[in-house]
Amino acid sequence: METQAAVLWERNAPWSIETIELDPPKAEEVLVELHASGMCHSDEHIVTGDMPFSLPCIGGHEGAGVVLEVGEHVSWLKPGDHVVFGFMPSCGRCPSCASGHQSLCDLGAKIYSGRQIFDDTARHHVRGQDLALACGVGSFSHHTVVHEASCIKIEPHHALDRACLLGCGFVTGWGSAVYAADVRPGDTVVVAGVGGIGAAAVQGARLAGARTITAIDPSEFKREQAVKMGATHVAASWEEAREVVAEATWHRGADKFICAMGVGQGDLIGQALAMTAKRGRVVVTNIHPMTERSISANLMDLTLMEKQIVGTLYGSANPRYDIPRLLELTSAGDVDLDAMVTRTYPLAGINDGYDDMRAGRNVRGVLRYPAADRQPSA
Repeated sequence: METQAAVLWERNAPWSIETIELDPPKAEEVLVELHASGMCHSDEHIVTGDMPFSLPCIGGHEGAGVVLEVGEHVSWLKPGDHVVFGFMPSCGRCPSCASGHQSLCDLGAKIYSGRQIFDDTARHHVRGQDLALACGVGSFSHHTVVHEASCIKIEPHHALDRACLLGCGFVTGWGSAVYAADVRPGDTVVVAGVGGIGAAAVQGARLAGARTITAIDPSEFKREQAVKMGATHVAASWEEAREVVAEATWHRGADKFICAMGVGQGDLIGQALAMTAKRGRVVVTNIHPMTERSISANLMDLTLMEKQIVGTLYGSANPRYDIPRLLELTSAGDVDLDAMVTRTYPLAGINDGYDDMRAGRNVRGVLRYPAADRQPSA
């Protein structure tokens, strides 16, 4: 079949809307008609080269849609089912999945190849050339073929143009607070960066019972949104944050500090540690450039104050469990996915959406596709 997709042909170039050819799903694969895709900063990392996916590449890994066709070995999905894509596949059988760490599934080793997990070949083509897929998903497309391990089935009454956020950003931020940081009732928390991940971390910290939540972001709009989602204090810069955090914590420092900036910087790790309390924890969620090899930190502070630096992927969450649970929390009014979406765009507006992201005008932009208009209201 033919469909439309946003393709990156070279680094630091705009996304190009192309008519592509899409092969049918093979034995362990699923053909999905997408309704929406979140515009995550990770796809910007593909553009800049911080995440070296092969090119040409269909971007997008934060999608949701409706199953159209399944391969002969797929028994648990059928046409008409609603699914959210997990940017990290989860097989359910490897040691990580079996021990409750689906975010570290062994199949994740294949997502940088850009090829299908099933057989390392391509289903997406343009002008006779194979296309790579971001995270084995390629949600910047009206249709895609993915491995069944990348699909999480959800109930059909959930709005797919909101559920798509759970494919990466919201679960990553929420899990950064609830799982990786292990925020407890009464904790003091700092969240650096209030994009899609940081805003979700604010919501997660609030749900977990944080006493104070300080949000750091240079965008006044994002700081205002953070307050609406549960932040108690805000700062426009790391320099300003030192005084704000000291005041919010009675000069003890934050119990948990979550780094959720668009691009991580090694020289900020030490500053995060300095704003962290004794036995406090710094959670590094944001992506650092792959070529960055050093950080600046006072290791005496790390040792003598028993502080921790913790990395987290997908918020250390279990997507097959946490995505349906977060949708239930959304229905109950405890999670606000609507507040996460600042603007929506058609596929042809993808470059406008990323311009808005770079300018700090969006908490999260969402690509909304024609199929979404056919979804019945709940």
